[in-house]
Amino acid sequence: MADSRDPASDQMKNWKEQRASQKPDVLTTGGGNPIGDKLNVMTAGPRGPLLVQDVVFTDEMAHFDRERIPERVVHAKGAGAFGHFEVTHDITKYCKAKVFEHIGKKTPIAVRFSTVAGESGSADTVRDPRGFAVKFYTEDGNWDLVGNNTPIFFIRDPLLFPSFIHSQKRNPQTHLKDADMVWDFWTLRPESLHQVSFLFSDRGIPDGHRHMNGYGSHTFKLVNAKGEPVYCKFHYKTDQGIKNLPVEEAARLAQEDPDYSLRDLFNAIATGNYPSWTFYIQVMTFSQAETFQFNPFDLTKVWPHKDFPLIPVGKLVLNRNPVNYFAEVEQIAFDPSNMPPGIEPSPDKVLQGRLFAYPDTHRHRLGANYLQIPVNCPFRARLANYQRDGPMCMFDNQGGAPNYYPNSFSAPEVQPSALEYGCQSIADVKRYNSSDEDNVTQVKAFYSSVLNEEERKRLCENIANHLKNAQLFIQKKAVKNFTDVHPDMGARIQAHLDKHNSVKSKNAIHTFMQPRSHLAAKEKANL
Repeated sequence: MADSRDPASDQMKNWKEQRASQKPDVLTTGGGNPIGDKLNVMTAGPRGPLLVQDVVFTDEMAHFDRERIPERVVHAKGAGAFGHFEVTHDITKYCKAKVFEHIGKKTPIAVRFSTVAGESGSADTVRDPRGFAVKFYTEDGNWDLVGNNTPIFFIRDPLLFPSFIHSQKRNPQTHLKDADMVWDFWTLRPESLHQVSFLFSDRGIPDGHRHMNGYGSHTFKLVNAKGEPVYCKFHYKTDQGIKNLPVEEAARLAQEDPDYSLRDLFNAIATGNYPSWTFYIQVMTFSQAETFQFNPFDLTKVWPHKDFPLIPVGKLVLNRNPVNYFAEVEQIAFDPSNMPPGIEPSPDKVLQGRLFAYPDTHRHRLGANYLQIPVNCPFRARLANYQRDGPMCMFDNQGGAPNYYPNSFSAPEVQPSALEYGCQSIADVKRYNSSDEDNVTQVKAFYSSVLNEEERKRLCENIANHLKNAQLFIQKKAVKNFTDVHPDMGARIQAHLDKHNSVKSKNAIHTFMQPRSHLAAKEKANL
């Protein structure tokens, strides 16, 4: 039986076999001093008190007390792997970034998949969007394409992001997930309808990380060698095929194997079944953006493929598991502001907000020098700047080079070729209300044209099964919003809710009508 275990289960056995011909390492303290006894503390007599001079104990305990870093506020539960990106099609007419330099070029990558709302120990098979973050280690520094397995998101204004996440997390008093919070936010912000519909469709529970697509989600800007810009969206389509888990199977796995997706990815790579994704872009010219029917920078909407077809670019392949999870996955830090020349942000408001939020949270979680951690280090570029010092400085702190600019002492100089594309911007500065920018047209197309009849049935049932836990007035707001999308959608959800509410009402009446003596006996039995 033990011989048939998978690679993840046999990790310790494999480690031992790999080192069979080597002598065991000398056990040391963190400072490298050899240790003679790691089983017994130093005391005054066999029953006496512990001595402060027992540095073996203090070295061990002090590190243990600090070995957990703050978990990510969102995307806390995740799996990571490493591999490469290979260019298969020439897009240099759109972008000068070295990562796309020529067909056949390979760039090392790191990828982290994650759920969004759950904590680090939560189950992999819950209904939740999945993070799909890719770090390209290019010669011009790292490029972090930080997206999800959905092409859209819940909000289009970054000021709402903290409140949105709070609504999906735990109630501040009960510390429980709260359907009132979740649906109250969604119903008050109808721009979430598109993502909510995607989330409660079959694709809301992907069958592991290998069987889902990835998207940069935001609109970006590409600039070619001539300085000509276009707007762009990034897509990566799974070569393994889309597979999703039925609700019942997902619930079973959440109980029996909460690390299902992490295990599946590790074992696939360990057995040479390397997962891959085909990388595409959509391109929109500036003139098309100015006249298009909706705001092309709205994160709650997709660009129709018939207007902006997918253009193939290359292949993402994952062929190496992390050597150590904490070092290479828990400490990996993705930052949308890491963009090499040729790739720039668009006016997408949520992207603009993330340019600040991500590096700020990394500095809080990992420290000011988080980019010196090996998995985050832009190791294919020569790092030279005027940043110095700070906690956990791991390199030579740039030696004796000047730490101010400008200077006269042969220190790093700017590169005009790396200048961002400049464009005019003349507009009134104020807070613009974007709550009602056609929140239903694309959701209606998703419901009517993308989903088949069986998928529509499951979508409405999934929504109702979650919405039933919210208060009635919130249910009514939600049904109205879904009816605005399509009357059939609203009617089906309401029908499911009527059944649930009828059962709840009968149960409440039955409980109320029970004799007090019966209730007292029941309470006593429960003690």
